[in-house]
Amino acid sequence: MAAKDTPLRWDRRMQQRLARGEAAALGELYDKFASLVHSLAHRVLDDDEAADQVTREVFGYIWENPDAYDPKEGNLRAWVARLTQRQAVYRLREAEARAYAERGEGSAEEVELKVRRASVAARADFIVTSMPTPLRQALELAYFQRRDYRQTAADLGVTEDEARRRLRLGLQLLSTANTRPLEGSSPPGHGGYGRAL
Repeated sequence: MAAKDTPLRWDRRMQQRLARGEAAALGELYDKFASLVHSLAHRVLDDDEAADQVTREVFGYIWENPDAYDPKEGNLRAWVARLTQRQAVYRLREAEARAYAERGEGSAEEVELKVRRASVAARADFIVTSMPTPLRQALELAYFQRRDYRQTAADLGVTEDEARRRLRLGLQLLSTANTRPLEGSSPPGHGGYGRAL
């Protein structure tokens, strides 16, 4: 991305390039977001092969439907993550329902509980990856590196009040993972490929 390019400008240019059928644009998009897509899908499905399949489906959908992205509704990264969540939750529900029907494993309630838990985990991952970098950095320091707010402030070069504000806001955003439904967590309609996308 050029120094003068803003993320939104890059998103719009990428969409235009995809709409023109530029294979190089799909390659760039894949390079930029494939690890995000795969990790979100794996978080829901807990299966590398299934996550690989979802990754292929998501990028196939983007290639065939570049106009489905609306920059007015958020950035391209968030849109790709939403597509991934929808597709992964759809695949999980489909696999669990099939196992229930074929082998009688679990119950319909257990299937929905598993889907709900995976949805909440995927939503939390999405929230963390989509939040502004200063909030994400503060949360990563506090929770993955076990820093308190004073150490977080020192590591980030901000005031203690600013560190507390960032942590509080980040936690407030994360708290919505369990209270707001994940897009695609209810039985999806079949579109495009006969999938949830």
